[in-house]
Amino acid sequence: MSEEIIEGQPHQVSNRLQYFPVMMFAIAMGLSGLTIAWQKAGMWLGTPKSIGEYLLYLDTAVFAIITLTYLVKFVIYPKEVAEEWHHPVRINFFAAISISLLMLAIIYKEEYRSIAQYIWYAGTIIHTYLTLYTISRWINHNQEINHSNPAWFIPIVGNLLVPVGGIGFASTHVLMYYFSVGFFFWIILFAVLLNRIVFHHQLPQKFMPTLFIFLAPPAVAFIAYFKLFHAMDSFAMILFNIAVFFTLLLVFMYRSFIGLKFFISWWAFVFPVAAMAIASMVMYHVTKDVSMLYTSYGMLTAATLVILVVFGYTVRCALRGKICIQE
Repeated sequence: MSEEIIEGQPHQVSNRLQYFPVMMFAIAMGLSGLTIAWQKAGMWLGTPKSIGEYLLYLDTAVFAIITLTYLVKFVIYPKEVAEEWHHPVRINFFAAISISLLMLAIIYKEEYRSIAQYIWYAGTIIHTYLTLYTISRWINHNQEINHSNPAWFIPIVGNLLVPVGGIGFASTHVLMYYFSVGFFFWIILFAVLLNRIVFHHQLPQKFMPTLFIFLAPPAVAFIAYFKLFHAMDSFAMILFNIAVFFTLLLVFMYRSFIGLKFFISWWAFVFPVAAMAIASMVMYHVTKDVSMLYTSYGMLTAATLVILVVFGYTVRCALRGKICIQE
């Protein structure tokens, strides 16, 4: 697939812009998650606030560069963009664009509220359309079970992010709509994907990192629920503990991720780990539980190390001409 970063035989590519994949927006999505995590760490864990500030500028620059590059591709190579739009797997990564906007709104909200409001509205409108389009496509076109993978969660998780950044920008009723849609389809898709993974062919190697996306829905749902109701009740605890379970499960399965060749899908590691770090910090902020303090530090460290490793591999492959290549 064109979103792969392939190591091995050299490839002759006439124009890398032509094969610039929409999956590149997962870079901005992951970096946004890390930025929010460090911002919250500066507020609740006493880490230097300057780290979150520097990451804010880096994240904004990365998102702008990726967006401009893809817009140029859209103008020059509309056929290739259309192919991604109609692809059963890649279409899910268009939602990474709106998710990146929603997360930028969260990042900017503390210091630049007016800017954050416009970004949030843009991200919400785009994501509403992408959610409706994606789900209507699933309904109107037969889907192959082997095409399903955890990336299908991306258009869904964005709905859970809307209320996280939307407090003060929209009514609770509107925000609850997005929470309800995200929560409902998380349950439905989880059943579909578990059926695919357990009873059908295993995921291709390049999609193994997307298993980490299982972390994101319960972690983000927990954060959204707390933001909406400011309640650490039984339902909130259930959501958080489901996220903890998937964290432990993925750690238990660590052998499945050792020795994987590098693909751009490695960026699927980053956002879920950052989301779990933020959820842990929210739990510590409310409960003051010492175990949650250690968990917060551990998850923040893990998210930072993961993004450093993935970013390093991405730069190395880009310099070697093994990124944005033809199938």
